[in-house]
Amino acid sequence: MTDDSMKMTYSAILRDKANRKIVRVTFERGKGENVQTAEGILPDCIIQRQNGYSHEEIASLEAYMKENLSDIMDRAKVISNPLKWF
Repeated sequence: MTDDSMKMTYSAILRDKANRKIVRVTFERGKGENVQTAEGILPDCIIQRQNGYSHEEIASLEAYMKENLSDIMDRAKVISNPLKWF
C-alpha cells in the first residue's frame, strides 16, 4: 500500500441493545481494492472488526479512542442534534 494516510469517521450517538449510548468509529486507510478498515465502539474503546491491521496497530487505535473519548463523544453529540447543524 502506497498511501499511509488514515481517515476516521464516527456516527451520531446511537443506542445499543442494552439501551446504552454508543458511537461507532471507523478507521480507514488505502484506496480502491487496498482499503483496510477497523471498526470500533465508544465508550468501550474497543475495535470490534478489522481487516489489514496488526495487533500493535489495533492497540494504538484503541489507545487513541481512549485518549480522545470525550472529544469524539462531544463531536458525535453535535451531529446527533440537527438543531446544532446551522
